[in-house]
Amino acid sequence: MCDLVARTGRHQQRYEGGRRLLAGCIPFRYKDNNDETSDDEQKKLVEVLMINSQSGPGLLFPKGGWENDETVEEAAAREAIEEAGVRGDLVQLLGFYDFKSKTHQDDFCPEGMCRAAVFALHVKEELASWPEQSTRQRHWLTVPEAAERCRHPWVQEALVTGFSVWLENWSNGGGCVDRSAR
Repeated sequence: MCDLVARTGRHQQRYEGGRRLLAGCIPFRYKDNNDETSDDEQKKLVEVLMINSQSGPGLLFPKGGWENDETVEEAAAREAIEEAGVRGDLVQLLGFYDFKSKTHQDDFCPEGMCRAAVFALHVKEELASWPEQSTRQRHWLTVPEAAERCRHPWVQEALVTGFSVWLENWSNGGGCVDRSAR
């Protein structure tokens, strides 16, 4: 049984410019690469954590409503716990991604337009139980595998142009990708 409880409802939801504001993350970990031919730097393989969608085929990253009583970082970390059952360090804001939701239209956002702030989350702990574990399964995948299984184009864009570019820069000593101008 899980002691954590997922937030529900929209009474605390943030909206801006006719868009529902969301926060999410791309959880990642390093795994040993057993390829004997690679040098030391290549021995760590990056995997990302995706979860199943509750409304159809394909996989997603944890994300959900950014509420009035929390920062965007707190909202992203909360969604990672609620939906995927992981905790870790938010390392970098990867960017803002706009999309139209087919399932979440309301009085404040009748068109269903959303803007998601997406972060890279370095996973430090996988919880044995979490609020949405009865409806969500976790899938650790390589970045190319994850790109093929993304449910929505904007999720794939966040992975390929946000996370992958940031990871390459970070691995080469950079670490910063400015996608705030999107």
